[in-house]
Amino acid sequence: MDPEDQVILEGLDDSYFDDPEDFEDDITDEELLGDILKEKPVLDLSIDNVIVVDNAPKVKMDRLAKLESVLTKVFSKFGDVLNQYHPTDSNGVTKGYFFMELATAEQAVEAVTAGNGYRLDKTHVFSVNHFSDFDTYQDLPENWEPPKKRDYQYIGNLRSWLLNPNCNDQFCVIYGGGVKTAVANNTSKGPKLVLDREGWTDTYARWSTQGSYLLTFHLQKGVAIWGTEDFKRIQRFYHPNAQLADFSPCEGYVSTARKRADSLPKLPSQQQDEIEDVIVWDVRTGVKKRGFTWAEMTEWPFLKWSHTGEYFAKRGKDLLSVYVTPLCGLLDKESLLIKGLVDFQWSPTSNMIAYWVPEQGANPAKVAILEIPSRKEIRSKNLFQVSECQLQWHKQGDYLCVCVKRWATKSKKNLYYNVEIFHMREQDIPVDTVEMKESVISYAMEPTSSRLVILYGAAPRIKCNIYNVRGKGAKLELLATINTKLMSTISWSPRGQYMVLAALKSSETTEGYLEFYDTGTASLTNVSLVTSVEHGDMTDLEWDPTGRFVTTSVSYWSSKRDTGFIMWSFQGKLLCKQPVQMDKFCQFLWRPRPPTLLDKDAIERIKKDLKSYAKKFDVEDRIVHQKASEDLLERRKKLMKDYEDFRKRIRQRYQDKIRKYPEYIEQDDDEILEEEILHLDSEEIQHIDE
Repeated sequence: MDPEDQVILEGLDDSYFDDPEDFEDDITDEELLGDILKEKPVLDLSIDNVIVVDNAPKVKMDRLAKLESVLTKVFSKFGDVLNQYHPTDSNGVTKGYFFMELATAEQAVEAVTAGNGYRLDKTHVFSVNHFSDFDTYQDLPENWEPPKKRDYQYIGNLRSWLLNPNCNDQFCVIYGGGVKTAVANNTSKGPKLVLDREGWTDTYARWSTQGSYLLTFHLQKGVAIWGTEDFKRIQRFYHPNAQLADFSPCEGYVSTARKRADSLPKLPSQQQDEIEDVIVWDVRTGVKKRGFTWAEMTEWPFLKWSHTGEYFAKRGKDLLSVYVTPLCGLLDKESLLIKGLVDFQWSPTSNMIAYWVPEQGANPAKVAILEIPSRKEIRSKNLFQVSECQLQWHKQGDYLCVCVKRWATKSKKNLYYNVEIFHMREQDIPVDTVEMKESVISYAMEPTSSRLVILYGAAPRIKCNIYNVRGKGAKLELLATINTKLMSTISWSPRGQYMVLAALKSSETTEGYLEFYDTGTASLTNVSLVTSVEHGDMTDLEWDPTGRFVTTSVSYWSSKRDTGFIMWSFQGKLLCKQPVQMDKFCQFLWRPRPPTLLDKDAIERIKKDLKSYAKKFDVEDRIVHQKASEDLLERRKKLMKDYEDFRKRIRQRYQDKIRKYPEYIEQDDDEILEEEILHLDSEEIQHIDE
């Protein structure tokens, strides 16, 4: 400020700055202090972020801190817990319910939805409600009106494809480099398209375990399931970046797993997202049942389901955790401590779990079988000098096969193999052992009998042994030995008897050899090679659910050349190849069938009367082939007629040229016709080619 201005101000008194008596102030505080007033704290009287939890444990004040810690851990899965209040009685004991404040109303909604029905232990199952519901229930009208009955919403027949009069199975194909997805019927005349959609999935697709749903992936939104005859959307599960999915055997639940988004900022409101790397969903309602973190995930499938979907289990560090549906709570509220647990598998027909642990110090490796829910160990076997084990259940749960890779010496220089066979249906579960001095490439049990196939050896000498684990005198019996090529996979027909040995594309081979075998019946083994074929660069092999067809394919995701699929009969006869329009083929999936509703006696009666059914089917087959022959004959007649018309036009042109150019008479007729054909319009040639 200038000195002169300072002198002037000092000479003025306070009255100089007063407003005139008739002055009216029309400037608001918001206009003067708008930025500051925006930061003024506001009292939040909302109770939408407060919940009430009933059926909590009743404890004294000295144990209240521990209870609050447990409850905070439970409800922090749904959001940020800010406060808890536990009312007490005159004796200082909590009343069994409490109030909890979360950071936001959205988190409170999630806590009510997912926390209601949460099983804390055997006697305490939470009942969770919004605190604001008290006002709602207090203001209920005196005259009650019954709710309006909602009309039943029929979503359609989820198993409509089973009503096909010709019992044609369906399959799904992804092609166009992953852009297009098609569903087709496998008819006697070849694939018949049901629908074809572009952009149906962002990555790949998969069928549910019984074929009711087709699941697709959408990176920004999650996954969706489709069904009914028109494949309309049945349910959507919001799980961004989900790339893996696995259905329970009953199709009641599906688990999804996504990429870990480490680049996302970790804000408090995103805490729920951080623990939802793997989610279990209820398929019918779309409700999230439970979430897991990537830190817990050790393999895929991360969650393994029991045969009915009643239980699912996961492996942790020295832990096996078993959960019970539908609440998805931990069985008996605690995990099983199994030190060194490497792998486990559920029985496909009963609530039993097989697992193995490696050698630890002086303790040998062990394979054990647990009964669930009792957790009782019903059988175990110690193994020594073990390098690795592979567990494989027989499809009917009759046997458990364990391929054991062992060190021949303590110096761990050479390996040899054992296959341990647990007889699950016999008293005390006896165990047979097959010793193999050479490397075991693959092994598989026939789905419908007690035969075991072991593929072993090293190139170029590869052999395949077929055993009956219930041979003469109920002992292990070697039935046959097959000398084969450099194969990598054994694939049994779902109905048994027929088997394919295949050489899938690997670092060692790209030849794509296929050998089709008829192994006879379980009671009369007579192994014979039906045929050998090739499918170069073959990456995948899959049987259809009926065991009548086999598809081999070369995926665009694995190889950029000669992509496509080929369909073979169970005897190795080539039936059809991928349609030309399905270029850049990526994936082929047969649609699974649900278990039959017939009991064993009914199935045996059908097999007994099969000859009478066969006559009817033979007649139907002849009609189909006759119709196909008639169609082929009609096409040939049309081609012949087109050819005759073509010759007639050429002869006419020849006659016209003779009249116009007499020197043509000196040439040979065949030479002239050949010359005329070379000068035909391209449209005429194309017409004949078609």
